[in-house]
Amino acid sequence: MRRTPMAGLAAGLALALAACGGGSDSKTTAQPKSGELSGRGPITFVTGKDLSGNLQKQIDTWNGQHPAEQARVIELPEDADSQRQQMVQNAQTKSDAYTILNLDVVWTGEFAANRWVAEIPKSQIDLSKFLAPTVSTSQYRDKLYAVPSVSDGGLLYYRKDLLDKAGVKQAPKTWAEMFAACDKVKALPEAKGASCYAGQFDKYEGLTVNASEVIGGAGGSVLDAGGRPSVNTPQAKQGLDFLAEGFKKGYLPKESLTYKEEEGRRAFQAGKLIFHRQWPYQYALAEKTDGSSKVAGKFAVAPLPGLNGPGASTLGGHNLAISSFAKNKATALDFIKYITGEEAERANLLATSQAPAVASLYDDPALVKQFPYLPTLKAAILNAKARPVVVKYNDVSTAIQEAAYSVITGKQTSDQALTALQTKLGTLIQP
Repeated sequence: MRRTPMAGLAAGLALALAACGGGSDSKTTAQPKSGELSGRGPITFVTGKDLSGNLQKQIDTWNGQHPAEQARVIELPEDADSQRQQMVQNAQTKSDAYTILNLDVVWTGEFAANRWVAEIPKSQIDLSKFLAPTVSTSQYRDKLYAVPSVSDGGLLYYRKDLLDKAGVKQAPKTWAEMFAACDKVKALPEAKGASCYAGQFDKYEGLTVNASEVIGGAGGSVLDAGGRPSVNTPQAKQGLDFLAEGFKKGYLPKESLTYKEEEGRRAFQAGKLIFHRQWPYQYALAEKTDGSSKVAGKFAVAPLPGLNGPGASTLGGHNLAISSFAKNKATALDFIKYITGEEAERANLLATSQAPAVASLYDDPALVKQFPYLPTLKAAILNAKARPVVVKYNDVSTAIQEAAYSVITGKQTSDQALTALQTKLGTLIQP
């Protein structure tokens, strides 16, 4: 679920969660009604900040072909929490200022349950072309309320040049292997001042994703298969203890307690990190040779490590939905078909390195040659732990953030924090 160009982050290991924030209880929230998608004319596309500049190029192409149905981008802040807040405020006032909403995958259920977005007839969208996990995030109660736009899976970025020089022949598959590799690399003069590992550890949605991934990486989960809280377990404790011990022993830098996606990206590109948990969008930016990255040509990516072997990513990504209060819904649907088409998704991958939702692009030889991480990314997405839809998602996510942050900052033990979290989630989640 990313928050920037979309942002990443996140069942099983994932936070039991999915799209929702402090809305009404799932037992009392009425199911959204299906409405006709009618009306043609100008539209707005509301999204997080576009760091690549590619979105405007795609908008310009649309506008050149649709002079009477012009699209305009409305950019919101970089972080996901602020984006959601502004979208919710707009919906609560029933404003028609926002037409198409670029929703984090964990918000689909909340926006659908509250009737803030319109149902999209499944007959209008070829869902078979998308990666199966992305389709599941765009539905609520078996009805379609959004269309997959980009997917996301967490990857381990690492300084391959430094590992090679230190005699570490392959990317680590476990947390212990990662820390052992750091010990070898930090003995090199070239690694002076570099920290071992960082992710997204500030108290926001990114911490929910990272906490869920380490819990899953130890074999645990936030919810069990029946949708009940399952965090007060030895596995969940091992996951959070990995982060807590990393901070205590200096493998994780203290400043990463303030890292969201962009702060970590800048640190990695400045050569300050040996390993970095990050979304795919970082790849293109870190490979730039315009002087903005000191690690261009020096890094590689691998699956996230776990306790005893490879871990699993939380499923992230973004879906495009149509505001229930928008005037020109027919135009909005046509625009969504355009920007989620294979041609536009290919162009977006080439410009941003974001994970496409269209499955065929991962197997395109030319794209794999340019983006060698695509097979790893596809596997990460297909094996990612999806966040189930809960109406009070925002409250659930906040509870996870607070528990995880208290552990990694040393204010509580993992046993104390997870015991309290188990109780808190029990009051928020109705299976």
